[in-house]
Amino acid sequence: GAMSVDSITDLSDNTSKLLEALQLSHPYELDAQRSLGKKKMLSLNPISWQVPRIVDRCCKHIERHGLQTVGIFRVGSSKKRVQQLREEFDQGLDVFLDEHQSVHDVAALLKEFLRDMPDSLIPGELYGAFLSTATMEGPVQLATLQLLLFLLPPCHSDTLHRLLRFLSTVARHAESSWGPDGQEIPGNKMTVANLATIFGPNILQKEKPGEKDAGAMNFEDSAAIILVLQRLIEHHQALFMV
Repeated sequence: GAMSVDSITDLSDNTSKLLEALQLSHPYELDAQRSLGKKKMLSLNPISWQVPRIVDRCCKHIERHGLQTVGIFRVGSSKKRVQQLREEFDQGLDVFLDEHQSVHDVAALLKEFLRDMPDSLIPGELYGAFLSTATMEGPVQLATLQLLLFLLPPCHSDTLHRLLRFLSTVARHAESSWGPDGQEIPGNKMTVANLATIFGPNILQKEKPGEKDAGAMNFEDSAAIILVLQRLIEHHQALFMV
């Protein structure tokens, strides 16, 4: 049967060691690999879940408190409060986000983190390859995207998976619905297309400002980025299934 990448973290220690052993080409490599394991994670099926704390906590906060917030990611935030949160995470403090934090501030913090990563979530060297899938269709497009996702470093792969899962949840609450008592539950208006438009340029970046050939993104690239991220959000479950 198929196994989701993140479900490996739910396995017992013994099973994890078995998985680790199965990834080795020869039995005699096992001891050396175990000693290296503490310094470097295995490149396939990493045993631990490598997602930055700031990403996971921002996603959880919005999932708990912001799914019905209209215009989430589009409404302005307090620059001062966002900067304060950013500094606390940068200092390595154990920052807890609760209901007293503004959803818009947390949303802005998440966008800033993704935008300012030294190497974008989808590494720059894969930018052209990911964009080329925009001209593909159907199963060929999805198969190509999955192969490209396999090339991501474990931390990038895990973080992208967490983010796409989160964006899919936000999009499911875009439309208004009706509660059991007949009361209207407002939608957040953030469809997959809207989310892809906002997050696409933060995740897929060709060059960092000031680097060689850096310049304004052309319209074709911008449209392709949005389309590719839409596909990643819509099909993330299948794409990250081993």
